[in-house]
Amino acid sequence: MRASESKRARILVSGNVQGVFYRSSAADVAQKLGLAGWVKNTFGGGVEIVVEGEKESIEKLIEWCGQGPDFAKVENVEVTWEKPTREFSSFEVKF
Repeated sequence: MRASESKRARILVSGNVQGVFYRSSAADVAQKLGLAGWVKNTFGGGVEIVVEGEKESIEKLIEWCGQGPDFAKVENVEVTWEKPTREFSSFEVKF
């Protein structure tokens, strides 16, 4: 992928998204889409995702975030587009 095609997004997901395998499911989806970055729980009960890759793949992840895994109840997905830093080589779950 050319550097100009790389995009970065910070995704904040709120609702019942902790304790329902949201992080591991999001990591699986991101990896299948060829994205790099991380996902972690926030202190406020939500999930934060920072992801880099092709815009179309990021948009597919954002769409998935609105639903999440089976037991999640997503209330809101907030996306902030940022300048890519290319600091990631893979996608991981942070604890």
